[in-house]
Amino acid sequence: MNGSIQLTTEQQFQIEQFNRALDTTQDPEQLRHLARQLMQAWQTQKAATCWVLKQDMPPLMAPNG
Repeated sequence: MNGSIQLTTEQQFQIEQFNRALDTTQDPEQLRHLARQLMQAWQTQKAATCWVLKQDMPPLMAPNG
C-alpha cells in the first residue's frame, strides 16, 4: 500500500453531488440541513474506522510474488 487514500468513482460522484447542491443552494435552512448531513456522515465514518481498528483481527499478509 502506498499510504495514500484513493476514493472510488462512487465516492467521487457523491462528493460532486454535494458540491453541486451546496453551490446551487440559496436557502440558509437547506444549507444547514446539508451541513448536518455531512457532519453525521463524517462522524459515522470516524466511528466505523475506530471500530475496525479496535477489532482483534490478524494482520493482513502480503501475497507472495
